Amino acid sequence: MSNRKVIIYIAASLDGYIATKEESLDWLFQVEGEGDNGYSAFYETVDAVLMGKKTYDWILNQELPEFPYKGKETYVFSRTAAGSTEDVTFISDGITSLIADLKKQSGKNIWLVGGGELIALFIKEQLVDELIVTIAPAVIGNGIPLFKEGEYKLDLSLKGTKTFNQFVELYYEVKK
Repeated sequence: MSNRKVIIYIAASLDGYIATKEESLDWLFQVEGEGDNGYSAFYETVDAVLMGKKTYDWILNQELPEFPYKGKETYVFSRTAAGSTEDVTFISDGITSLIADLKKQSGKNIWLVGGGELIALFIKEQLVDELIVTIAPAVIGNGIPLFKEGEYKLDLSLKGTKTFNQFVELYYEVKK
């Protein structure tokens, strides 16, 4: 039996937003962190990456030299796109069974990158095992919320905190 976990690993403003309404993260990159704020250490603990289509499109629009999750099994959840590319597999239905299958396979943990709609769906379907939320000392007033309003609830247990200069990382386990 595998012990793979689905982990939300994400940064948010102090007022709970993951991006501005224009999908900008400029406010996040203006904060003085420490090294990569724990990203590399976390990244080594995962071998599968999950994200919504909006997040995937945002990543592609960043004009990066290569896909940032190369070498990781990457799934993009989309209502419209289907099939696969060199880097990702598009999924349009059967999310719950896919996650159950992934958790049964041997491997490292599974990173739920975002965005907000997919996070809400995963929480509602009780597919999340842990949350690592890094809080930036910024209040942006409005934007894309980390947690969309919805009919769901999470009971959490704090497992630890870390600071990376101005950032505070909160590490929670979902009580099941």
